[in-house]
Amino acid sequence: MTKQIIRTDQAPRAIGTYSQAVRAGDTVYLSGQIPLVPETMELVQGDMEAQIRRVFDNLKAVAQAANGGLADIVKLNVFLTDLNDFALVNQVMADYFQEPYPARAAIGVAALPKGARVEMDALMVLDD
Repeated sequence: MTKQIIRTDQAPRAIGTYSQAVRAGDTVYLSGQIPLVPETMELVQGDMEAQIRRVFDNLKAVAQAANGGLADIVKLNVFLTDLNDFALVNQVMADYFQEPYPARAAIGVAALPKGARVEMDALMVLDD
């Protein structure tokens, strides 16, 4: 099986030795996104809701670059530095996803790159 590297300028460029996403067959593995603004590579200004929305916007851009969308995500992993923000993730997620929702995990972590408070990665399956 061959793998295809997915890249877009509409999401933050990789800040390490990884790709924004990799497609293998019908499956696309989306790397973790933190709330970086693609044009500046700086954390989005604003509160936690702004950070969560920026992460979803970044995931959406990478999904679209792979010829998919958020509706094609089957598994979403959410990493939070404060699990008290979990309810806010649910609230914002309802603006980006419709039923049937993807499977999901929410994990509390001590720290995230660049001082972000949220990071998400995803698994997407495409019907080509």
